[in-house]
Amino acid sequence: MSVSDETPPSQWPGKRVAAQLSCLVVQPFLTRIVRRIAKRHPSLFARLGPHQGTDFLIDPQELPFALHLRPDPQAPLLRAVPRDGLQHAGATIRGRFMLLLELIDAEHDGDAAFFSRDLEVGGDTEAVVRLRNALDDMDGSLAEETAAMFSRPGRAVLTRLRRAYHGEIETRENQ
Repeated sequence: MSVSDETPPSQWPGKRVAAQLSCLVVQPFLTRIVRRIAKRHPSLFARLGPHQGTDFLIDPQELPFALHLRPDPQAPLLRAVPRDGLQHAGATIRGRFMLLLELIDAEHDGDAAFFSRDLEVGGDTEAVVRLRNALDDMDGSLAEETAAMFSRPGRAVLTRLRRAYHGEIETRENQ
């Protein structure tokens, strides 16, 4: 009898520790990313209006952590948190990592993802719609801009992620 045979993944011993360690590893990158985006795209934050102070929980399901975004232009915050680490999010957006990445770049129809149940939205839906509209109005690719911050390795990772995601979609469509 092994742990994996009887224990649901959400209850694995050490899962919370692994999530916290993952959060520590990615945090410097997230801080760099949100500060740069706030500096280069102030209109993105301005479009959120009263939702600049909303706490968004963005939950890429495959990752060991979720992301807490507070798009306050004076003190932008993007931090990795264990899934149970943010108790009072104003809005929650949950889906597969690459789907969320494509939504950031408006490469995927958010409405279709929502109605197909690939995307879950909770809490203040007006805040989520404003965030989506602000992202839709951006010129260029926020994902590519972020990847470029990390030079060649960043662009290579993004390219690999996109290839894997599109390969997975093709496989699903052919079944």
